[in-house]
Amino acid sequence: MPFAVYVLGLAVFAQGTSEFMLSGLVSGISADLDVSLSAAGLLTSSFAVGMVIGAPLMALFSRSWPRRRALLLFLAVFVAVHVVGALTPSYGVLLATRFVGALANAGFWAVALMTAVSLVPAHLKARATAVVVGGVTVACVVGVPAGAVLGERWGWRSAFWAVALVSVPAVLAIVRSIPGGRPDAEPVPVRTELRVLTRSRLRLTLLTMALVQGATFCTFSYLEPLLTRETGLGAGWVPAALALFGVGSFLGVTVAGRFADVRPTALIASGMVALTLGWSALALTAGSPVVALALILVQGMLAFGTGTALITRVLNQAPDAPTLAGAFSTTAFNLGATVGPWAGGLALDAGFGYRAPVWVSGALMVLALVTAGARRVRVGVMA
Repeated sequence: MPFAVYVLGLAVFAQGTSEFMLSGLVSGISADLDVSLSAAGLLTSSFAVGMVIGAPLMALFSRSWPRRRALLLFLAVFVAVHVVGALTPSYGVLLATRFVGALANAGFWAVALMTAVSLVPAHLKARATAVVVGGVTVACVVGVPAGAVLGERWGWRSAFWAVALVSVPAVLAIVRSIPGGRPDAEPVPVRTELRVLTRSRLRLTLLTMALVQGATFCTFSYLEPLLTRETGLGAGWVPAALALFGVGSFLGVTVAGRFADVRPTALIASGMVALTLGWSALALTAGSPVVALALILVQGMLAFGTGTALITRVLNQAPDAPTLAGAFSTTAFNLGATVGPWAGGLALDAGFGYRAPVWVSGALMVLALVTAGARRVRVGVMA
């Protein structure tokens, strides 16, 4: 595997830390800025909305740029908005910085996925994808728990400063390892790439991915209040729980990187069924600390393993959309991250209790199974 692919994973680690760390900071942000828990949870949704909008737009905007220039520009904007977010006393400004930072993150993701798969042979696409996505899982193992510790000891703003500082080595590494020239081949016409979206199988795959990630983010965004107010664990356990989720995510991505090119259908189908059962089990047993922590580990593994396999499927289904295939994947991933916290927040505000987001996750997975089944029917009809 080329070293440059691992460099992209390093940059995604910094950005993934920012995307997910709010799950351990929502109470602190809520108290400091005098907003509700659901409003603090919308900071995650704001980031996801920026990713949904930004992925295709930024991919098209930068499609003719040298890849190194595009990656450095997106990462520089990402660092700048985190400095602003760390300084602002305004919830509105913080919400805006999350959105702008997500636009930059979306552009980086789209270019990074395209760059990673272009650096390896076809039979290693899943492994290269897993390395890039693996940056997110390492963020869950190390970055997100560290952000929760920083937030508990020195306030949530310290976590934003930490993300900005951690991004600096990624900038230097990209300068040294990513080729600076333009892609050898001429870009595929935009109309040709957009036509890929008319394929029903691809649309169903993207919708399935969005629902799977929606289920993941629905519970993950409100994991801290679930553990401290329903499971009965102290605030000090939150970083450990987030680390468990991250360890599971890393294991899931590693497995997917080995088998997604060989047995994609079996991996995706079994992962989705297990996720559906797992979220339901967590909703029923959230009052038991041991069971809840064990399920958090397992669900992290299943969510990111299945998600990586779905990204690989999208890339394989859209070989004639080299610029937008990664963007489509990023959009679907973060569409789920938008809808999930929003739906979980609605359930909380309706007074259904802190287990309600977990039940919503189970419902979203049922819908994902339906869309995956529709795709299989469509494949059978076309055959």
